[in-house]
Amino acid sequence: MSKEPIFTGVCTAIVTPFRPDGAIDHGAFGELIEAQIVQGVDAICVCGTTGESAALSYEEHQALISACVRQAAGRVKVLAGAGSNCTANAVRLSRQAQDAGADGLLHVTPYYNKANQTGLLRHYEAIVHSTRLPIILYNVPSRTGVSFTAETYYALSREPQINGVKEASGDLSLAAHTLLLCGDDLNLWSGNDDQVVPLMALGAKGVVSVASNLIPAEMARMAHLALAGRTAAAAALQLAYTPLIDALFCDVNPIPIKRALELAGRPAGGLRLPLCELSPAGTERLRSAMAELGLLAHGA
Repeated sequence: MSKEPIFTGVCTAIVTPFRPDGAIDHGAFGELIEAQIVQGVDAICVCGTTGESAALSYEEHQALISACVRQAAGRVKVLAGAGSNCTANAVRLSRQAQDAGADGLLHVTPYYNKANQTGLLRHYEAIVHSTRLPIILYNVPSRTGVSFTAETYYALSREPQINGVKEASGDLSLAAHTLLLCGDDLNLWSGNDDQVVPLMALGAKGVVSVASNLIPAEMARMAHLALAGRTAAAAALQLAYTPLIDALFCDVNPIPIKRALELAGRPAGGLRLPLCELSPAGTERLRSAMAELGLLAHGA
C-alpha cells in the first residue's frame, strides 16, 4: 500500500513567540507563519520541540494549533506536535489537534520511560485508534533515550494511518534499512538540517526543519532541488549552509534559533524555563555564521 506523503519538501518546525510577561504572542506567531508561507515552505509543524511543546499547557497547545490552521488557511499543511511520554496524554493531545483542524500529527517516541520496541508498538497503536488523522512518527533518541528499529518501523507501516517518520537519529544506516524494508508504505523525512540531501538521496521526501525558521526560501530550494533529482545543486546548498546549521545547534534547540531570529530582526521573544538564553560565545558563533550569509539585521 503506497502512502501519499502528508507533504513533500520543507516543513518548518515553527518557534513559539513569547511576550515579555511569558504569555504567547499570537500576533507575532501569525506573522512568523505568514512569512514562512510567502517564502515557499510546504508545511508548518506547530507545538513541536522547536515550539517548546514541553513547556506549554494543554490549552496553549490547542490555541496555537487553531491559530496556525487559521493563518495557513489551507495554503500549506499543518502538522501538530502531540507527543507525550504518557500514552493517555498523547491520545488527549491528538484529539485536541484533530478538533483544532490539524492536517496531521507528529508523535515523538515516549521520552524518559525508555519503552522497549513492544511498548512503542502498543503506544502508537493506542494513538492510531484515538484519531482519524495521519501520523508521522518522530525518532530523536538524543532527546528521548529510545530509538525505533527498522523492524518496528516496518510493523507500524502496516497501519494505514502511520504516514511516515521524521528521522532525527543521525543514523543513515537505520534510514537506509527502513526505506529498504518499508518501501512506499512509510514515508521518511529528515529531522536534521545537516542531513537533508543525504537522506533525500536515499529516498526521503524532504525535511522537518529548524533552520527554515531563519532561511525558509533557501531550505525550500534545497529540498525541491533534491526532489527534482538535481542532487549536485542541492548538495552545494547543503554545504554552503553547513556552518550556519552547525551554529544553530551549538546549544539545545530552540535556544540558538530564537537568538538567530532576534539577530535577523525577527524577534520571537524569550524562552520558557528550564531553557535560557544563548551564551555570549554561542551568540558570537551564530553572529559570525549569519554575517557570512548576509542574514544580520542592520546594527545586529
